[in-house]
Amino acid sequence: MIAQRVIKELFRDKRTLALMFLAPILILFLMKLVFSVNSQTDVNVATVNVSTSLNESLNKASHVSITKYDQTKKAQKALKDKKVDAVINYRDNNFYVKYSNVDASKTNATKLALNSALLLNSIKQMKHQLQKLQLALGIPANKTKSVSKPKIHNSYVYGNSKTNFFDKIVPILMGFFVFFFVFLISGMALLNERTSGTLSRLLATPVKRSEIVFGYMLSYGVIAILQTLVIVLFTVWALNVEVVGSIFYVILINFVLALVALAFGILMSTFAKSEFQMMQFIPLVVIPQVFFSGIIPLDTMAKGVRVISYILPLKYAGDALTGIVMSGDGFERIVIPIVVLLGFLVILTVLNILGLKKYRKV
Repeated sequence: MIAQRVIKELFRDKRTLALMFLAPILILFLMKLVFSVNSQTDVNVATVNVSTSLNESLNKASHVSITKYDQTKKAQKALKDKKVDAVINYRDNNFYVKYSNVDASKTNATKLALNSALLLNSIKQMKHQLQKLQLALGIPANKTKSVSKPKIHNSYVYGNSKTNFFDKIVPILMGFFVFFFVFLISGMALLNERTSGTLSRLLATPVKRSEIVFGYMLSYGVIAILQTLVIVLFTVWALNVEVVGSIFYVILINFVLALVALAFGILMSTFAKSEFQMMQFIPLVVIPQVFFSGIIPLDTMAKGVRVISYILPLKYAGDALTGIVMSGDGFERIVIPIVVLLGFLVILTVLNILGLKKYRKV
């Protein structure tokens, strides 16, 4: 009897049934798009005072492209502007290599390409000397000039040689946890207000719908601020994450993202009839954000797939946080992501105000 009743109620709830069957299909489809990518990493390297033969050897390395600069300042500016991933400068028989180190895989690929190119050049030089010896039969081998092996000096814009993949995704993870928990708490809390009848009684008063939405956002916004501070400060100090830029900008981006998550949670709660349905919105709203936030490199995806990321707020927050933490980006670089996030906030707030209309009976 109990089983029959539960099954009948479940089949009456068409929205729950749709979410149960369509959500997994959508997620699996997105996973196919995201993970059907090129596993190779493209690396752009700037060279200064590097011989033509070595540049050619570097260019032959798979997925490595070389840009020659005549001045060190220009190459360093390209590194700062994120046009290149590393700068190789040759002087006094030494190579001075500076890596952005934002992506550890690109740093390792550059090191491997440089070492392979140097080895290839050494073999070429040895062959050339051998040919000279064969031509000059009367000259002993010890009379030939030996070529001393150049040393490589590595330096990093962010982190050090031990920087790994986790360091790369930490800024994005900060934003993700802020978004996820604010979305979940705000959505569940407002849903409880509605199912308990509190929201209905409030809507029966002359209070404007916009005042109700702003009131909820203000109250939950205080909690969002505290949660943002806890997550950011724990990540920076407890996990010992290096922040090249301003910690204030990190908090600012996460706070704006928290407001977007808050508005998103409130909006989803207006469509959910129960906590069960609210939980089913998580794979539809949160999981796509993870796929296209930058945790999986977007430059490895097809251009058509990348378009999806531009309609997801976590992508903009992830880009801004990565720039601040790993490259020291200032306000002029993060202003566009902030404006975009505020645009999401305005749109979601308007939708929330309109969404409450169906619950107002007077």
